[in-house]
Amino acid sequence: MTVANSESETPDAGYSRGLSARTVQMIAIGGAIGTGLFYGAGGAIEKAGPALILAYLVAGLAIFVIMRALGELLVYRPVSGSISEYAEEFMGRFAGFANGWTYWAVWATTCMAEITVAGVYIQRWWPGIPQWVTALAVLLILFAANLISVKIFGEAEFWFSMIKVTAIVGMIIIGIGVLLPIAGLGPESGPTVANLWNDGGFFPTGFSQALLSLQIVVFAYVGVELVGVTAGEAENPKVTLRKAINTLPFRIGLFYVGALIVILSIQGWRNYHKGESPFVAVFEYLNIPQAANIVNFILLTAALSSCNSGIYSTGRMVRSLAQRGDAPVGLQSLSSRHVPMLAICFSALAMGIGVFVNWLSPDKAFAYITSVSTIGIIFVWGSILVSHLIYRKRVAAGELPASDYRLPGAPVTNFLALAFLALVVVLLFFTEDGRTAILVGLVWFAIVVLGYFVHHGEPVQREKQDA
Repeated sequence: MTVANSESETPDAGYSRGLSARTVQMIAIGGAIGTGLFYGAGGAIEKAGPALILAYLVAGLAIFVIMRALGELLVYRPVSGSISEYAEEFMGRFAGFANGWTYWAVWATTCMAEITVAGVYIQRWWPGIPQWVTALAVLLILFAANLISVKIFGEAEFWFSMIKVTAIVGMIIIGIGVLLPIAGLGPESGPTVANLWNDGGFFPTGFSQALLSLQIVVFAYVGVELVGVTAGEAENPKVTLRKAINTLPFRIGLFYVGALIVILSIQGWRNYHKGESPFVAVFEYLNIPQAANIVNFILLTAALSSCNSGIYSTGRMVRSLAQRGDAPVGLQSLSSRHVPMLAICFSALAMGIGVFVNWLSPDKAFAYITSVSTIGIIFVWGSILVSHLIYRKRVAAGELPASDYRLPGAPVTNFLALAFLALVVVLLFFTEDGRTAILVGLVWFAIVVLGYFVHHGEPVQREKQDA
């Protein structure tokens, strides 16, 4: 049974405030930790060496600015679908439409990619099962969990995040023990902090390669903005979301910079390679039993976490779009369990395309379906910064109330973060995958523009007639 929203209801009417402060904190942490650190960092280390630490730090500072800008907007008006809502309020109807559907596409394609790699991780243990079968099973299980209640989503994400955090903290603690050194932990010689600079210096492959690594690094942070989507279902959102965003610098410092310092101190940068998890390399070097299986389990958890978040966020975004007339009106309905059932079904059906791509071309599926998310997330992050700039101008003009949770250094920090995002786009032109992402992104935005005019042509005419 579903219940439709009336026009008099607020955008979040009908949602259940089922996400506790504890859960939102872990969603924020989980959003900042993905397969990019556990798996993708190997190729980035091979490309940039120890300079990758600096790349993660610089990107992390830009992400912190973006999140504080989002946090200020959330305290001003906490709402589910916030990213698209703010784009429409401050940048216009088309901006809200483009932002909402692009964010939906980012998470839909991310989930497609994650169910693809989940199939790869499961095949390690059961090689006889076709990859598309495991991908479909993962999608159906997470789809069903999201339909039950928001609390089920929150609990699942809490434990997924807990596993990822435990793995990173455990590796850092063991690594520090090896570096001190503590007897019995790792080899007696080899691990040393000097590994950060004693093989070609801190920039062993050159500054240009360190710069190019930014395009890899920045996408490891995709998901940090997910905390904004929880605004409509978080307990006491103005307090809860503020606390979650305030912990971001610590999370970036510990989980990315801290982990990489330990990884690159235990072994020199030449021991890490593309397609190999640096966590596996470290655990095997330290003779930890079943290292590959342990990391495979962590990678599977990270993939499940990302897809779980994707189903959640796309469902809420589609409902927000439907409420504003930017998606079919029927998709705004809620089930008796207070979840946007039809919006989730719509998104899961689109994600099912990923299973078809798996069957069609399992070796190339990951590359095919992640291109939209590459350029799309830059657009979304940029819109947050621009929305915040316009919000601040309206506050200064006395048109809107000021938020008591403010982005430090604005508007200068806004422009610096926007310049950083522009730099990442420029860097994409220097790699084949980056150029593919830009091409696919341009095609996507052409579809968005066409969709806007097709969808809104008749309603706009009616509005003019009514006037």
